[in-house]
Amino acid sequence: MDHKSTEKLELNKILESCSAYAVTEGGKRFVHTLTPVGDMGEVRARLTSTAESDKLLFRYGLSAISYFPDMTDAIKRAEKGSSLSCAELLDINSLLISARTAYEEISGVDDGKIVLMKRAAARLLFDKRLEDDIADKILSPEQVSDYASDALFSIRSKIRSLNEKIRSTLAEYASGKDAQYLRDSLVTIRGDRYVIPVKAEYKNKVKGLVHDRSQSGATFFIEPEYILNLNNELIALTVDEKAEVERILKELSSRVGGLAKNLLTDEEVLAEIDGCFARAQYAYAQKAVCPHINKRGYVKIVKGRHPLIDGKKVVPVSVELGKDYNFLLLSGANTGGKTVTLKMIGLFCLMAECGLFIPAAEDTEICAFGKVFCDVGDSQSIEDSLSTFSSHITNVISICKEADGDSLVLIDELGGGTDPDEGQAIARAVCEHLISLGCRGLITTHFTTFKESVYDMSGIENASMEFDSDTLRPLYSIKIGLPGASNALAISRRLGMDNEILKRAESYLSEGGRAFENIVRLAEDSRLEAARKLAHAEELERDYNKRLAAVEEAEKTIIKEREKLGASARAESRRIINERTARAEELLEEIEEIFSKEELSQADLIKARTLKNKLADEAYDGENYSPAVADFTDATLQNINKGAEVFIKTLQTRGIVSSVNGKNGEAEICVGSLKTHVKISDLQLIRPRPAKPGGKKEEKKIRVVRSFSPAAPVLELNVIGLTVPEALAEVDNFLDKAVTDNLEQVKIIHGVGTGKLRTAIGAHLKRCRHVDGFRAGKYGEGEIGVTIVTLK
Repeated sequence: MDHKSTEKLELNKILESCSAYAVTEGGKRFVHTLTPVGDMGEVRARLTSTAESDKLLFRYGLSAISYFPDMTDAIKRAEKGSSLSCAELLDINSLLISARTAYEEISGVDDGKIVLMKRAAARLLFDKRLEDDIADKILSPEQVSDYASDALFSIRSKIRSLNEKIRSTLAEYASGKDAQYLRDSLVTIRGDRYVIPVKAEYKNKVKGLVHDRSQSGATFFIEPEYILNLNNELIALTVDEKAEVERILKELSSRVGGLAKNLLTDEEVLAEIDGCFARAQYAYAQKAVCPHINKRGYVKIVKGRHPLIDGKKVVPVSVELGKDYNFLLLSGANTGGKTVTLKMIGLFCLMAECGLFIPAAEDTEICAFGKVFCDVGDSQSIEDSLSTFSSHITNVISICKEADGDSLVLIDELGGGTDPDEGQAIARAVCEHLISLGCRGLITTHFTTFKESVYDMSGIENASMEFDSDTLRPLYSIKIGLPGASNALAISRRLGMDNEILKRAESYLSEGGRAFENIVRLAEDSRLEAARKLAHAEELERDYNKRLAAVEEAEKTIIKEREKLGASARAESRRIINERTARAEELLEEIEEIFSKEELSQADLIKARTLKNKLADEAYDGENYSPAVADFTDATLQNINKGAEVFIKTLQTRGIVSSVNGKNGEAEICVGSLKTHVKISDLQLIRPRPAKPGGKKEEKKIRVVRSFSPAAPVLELNVIGLTVPEALAEVDNFLDKAVTDNLEQVKIIHGVGTGKLRTAIGAHLKRCRHVDGFRAGKYGEGEIGVTIVTLK
């Protein structure tokens, strides 16, 4: 991979940011030393390791690698037989703990899709006994535990006992008759031996060994002769203690040396795991996704965000190449995002080849290019006496020599920095050469002639960064198929350039260049306006669909309410009929009991008449009863008013008019607690039939019958000879009666004929809420001339 190109694409900054998530120095080095690879199998393995690490960390909640310092030198010294210090042994123990913890956590995850990370963890080796021994025997970086060995425990016990004995002896001396010789009663140590501070004038009064004197010379530190042997014994025990500690450290170091190769392997494996975890954490922080990888030279970036731009400021960009065209010629206004897009494409390819996820949306696809070349920015070299153009062309020459069909080429402002005519000629020639090599790439330009020439070239397509000519602001969106206008004059005007200068600049533009730029600008403005109108139309469509869904939901609610009211009304009717029938039969039994007597008294006749009047209240005259029937009149804009009661034909229910909109030919209807807009043509005005005129109220005639038991239920209905509307009305009445009679199955006879009546009845039954199912008659039932209906 070209080193200069990776630097220009700033891969090193990405790796630096990613390495900050690593815990160990080895993990940081692992990330830092990642290099892009063109082998698709290796790229997929790296990305899979990152994906598995992401799952381990954020789905299964594994902890990061436990920290341990770099112990390579210490391990190699232990392998050669050197003794390690307490601090080094504790660091070795941190390595052992980290290896064991990583192995246990990763291998303990029950997920068959975690393969590569489990394979890496399986390479970890550790020694739990050595880990426990170091933890038990080494208390701190400077101290070995008393219980590290029996000999050390015995030696230190004797040392403590002897120290106590020496101190108590010296304390008795300091408080005895010779206390007058001492500077103070404190016991101190000089040269690992206990001494007492004696005044200079009394130094000959105290028998012993002089070890030191104070800077003023007023105090001598003397070791009394009666503790000389005790001090000698203490020093001997201290020497024994040191030897035992060195023996313990030597033993532990020897065991570390025996595991040297395993521990060095552990360091490498843990660095790799730590690096993979760092890649996963970086991806999580960047909200990145795992891209699809191919080797076809196809690149598709969906809403890509350059990771080095502030996430609050970056604008996602989508771009595609390598399918219908191998190269894009990207043009447009300055500061429009052309260079950022160019660098983003190259950087994403390098990141994927390093095993890093891409800060983009799902469905992003990246090619594992063998080589990535990039020339971008001012590469003027003072040391090599190269101008910007010379340095640029030097890089382009190198790219043309080294590029092949497995290369991605990114060149910013190809042919820039020199005479425009010669520059665009070079740009076109280089572009044709790169296309002939079969490589993929993106080139940015401001050359008008170069943009025009693309229409005559194969394998390359014009593209532009969108620019709002009204606000003179870039939109950071790529449109394929049209070149972009540079808008240099417009941007200069927005930045404050004098109008006289701008007018003079416009006069110097060539007619062809001015015409092409105007055409491009007008085409871009038209396309943006069309895009805005399309977005507005889509918004209106979404709003319409939302409102339509609300109306349909309201309609369903009204239908459910109507069904509920109908069922309640039928139940109430059945209850009232049953109650009145039972009461009438009771009254008839009482009348029969009266007339069963052989002789009737005046009181019996009065009682019978009273019962007859009560019976008249419970019954009605079926011949003379005439219920008030509503009169339905089609509603029009002239006869419908607010507050009128109407029948909604589409919903088959009643409502009250709350407002009328004559312009739209609609009315707002209140149906219970719901409101709905209905066309006036779908409404009928309800006017109750007026009562018959007359002065005197007609007296109801009461017919007393013997029994009020209901008639036998009707099991079939014959509608042969009726029209479709007449037949459907009969079917509704028949089904209501069948439901009231608690029938489970009934028969409708409609005949064969043309089949029109049978089809209409079948369609009507599908909408009937009481019907559970229906079928044509079988042999012996009337076959297709009848329909058998099963009720709920």
